Amino acid sequence: MNWVLLVVAGLFEVGFATCLGKARETEGVAYWVWMAGFFVSLTVSMFLLYKASLALPIGTAYAVWTGVGALGTMLVGILVFKEPATFWRVFFLCTLIASIAGLKFVSH
Repeated sequence: MNWVLLVVAGLFEVGFATCLGKARETEGVAYWVWMAGFFVSLTVSMFLLYKASLALPIGTAYAVWTGVGALGTMLVGILVFKEPATFWRVFFLCTLIASIAGLKFVSH
């Protein structure tokens, strides 16, 4: 269950990064709506990271949390914000996935 909480926390990290990206593109009321989404996502992400770290080693929990967030944010960047999907970006994205899986397998 703690691993599920950790992955969900990482997905909320993607949410707060996405909200920041969208807030950057807007102004007025839309800006404040995206910023509200940012703060809600940030709060949920941090709380779930805290809950997961009660049972998992903090080093592993933090590494997986940031990895899931980085992976998801990069995918959102490519798919939503039209960032380039170069060979090297995709290559290192794959190594990141392998590293996250490796941490899961070697953690108790």
